[in-house]
Amino acid sequence: MSEEQRESMECDVVIVGAGPAGLTAAIRMKQLKPEANVCVVEKGSEVGAHILSGAVLEPRALNELLPDWKDRDAPLNVPVESDGFSMLNATGSMRLPTPPHMKNEGNYIISLGNFCRWLGQQAEAMGVQIFPGFPAADVITEEGVVKGIVTGSFGIGKDGQKKDSYQPGMELRAAYTVFAEGCRGSLSKRLMEAFNLRDGVDPQTYGIGIKELWEISPEKHTLGTVEHTIGWPLESDTYGGSFMYHLENNQLAIGFVVGLDYSNPYMDPYMEFQKFKTHPSIKPLLEGGRRISYGARALNEGGFQSIPKLAFPGGVLVGCANGSAVSGDSPPKNRESSRANSVEKSVMMKLATAVAP
Repeated sequence: MSEEQRESMECDVVIVGAGPAGLTAAIRMKQLKPEANVCVVEKGSEVGAHILSGAVLEPRALNELLPDWKDRDAPLNVPVESDGFSMLNATGSMRLPTPPHMKNEGNYIISLGNFCRWLGQQAEAMGVQIFPGFPAADVITEEGVVKGIVTGSFGIGKDGQKKDSYQPGMELRAAYTVFAEGCRGSLSKRLMEAFNLRDGVDPQTYGIGIKELWEISPEKHTLGTVEHTIGWPLESDTYGGSFMYHLENNQLAIGFVVGLDYSNPYMDPYMEFQKFKTHPSIKPLLEGGRRISYGARALNEGGFQSIPKLAFPGGVLVGCANGSAVSGDSPPKNRESSRANSVEKSVMMKLATAVAP
């Protein structure tokens, strides 16, 4: 780390990332230790700025965290009404029985961005300090113990040189640092290597999820419907499939996931998604609508055997940063997330015991 003079701020707990895992950790820490000084840094301009995905939320963890979430106006407004699962070929589709682990009775279709904004409001009401627009750029490690993070510097030109407006990043020092950066977080990868967290586990594998949010014609919108497909346009040796979630306000979250172990070097996951949208059963749904936003993100696909050790001196990895938050479309992965989350809960309890007298 540079010897550059920096401002420094002391906290009990610093959390890197204001996604679902990071904000949940912040809320749980304040529940366990209300007097603790908990700070969250978020690279986006606001909480939820980098969260595009529509999602299906299984509310069990939320029931445990905030049992009165309905009274708090949580943005869970669309209960799942029906599930569909189909196999596509180039000209048609075949409806398949919905696998038991993909049945979403009791779950909710949500905007994950809105949900994170709501979680942020709950955290701030409990006294959590959230700093949007501050990416974590470095880890402070002293004598083999993580002591916090350094935020990114401001005022660096395109040529990499410091401008007149240059400000070095700030040190946020803490008794414990929780890394909730998401899948393949830059600091999380460095910590896994520095503390040998991946020793004895399988390599992580990844997919890419490409997603769009559409506003479609009201007569084509079926509130609360969840649809998944497999098959075309992917070859039989390529892992992947699609999702379609009918949210409120005639919105449709539609996306395509491709495992990044595909063997055809000429395949373009983005173009496969565009091709998917031309299918005879999909194209009519989008005609007359308009695309509101789009994006993509990496996904953990390795499974429980690929989850590293979660804790290390001075910190812990949570959520997608450690590989435990994975797609709920697979029953083994649901179990893996539950098992890993139980370990995270145990770690958070230990942190709360150790933080603040």
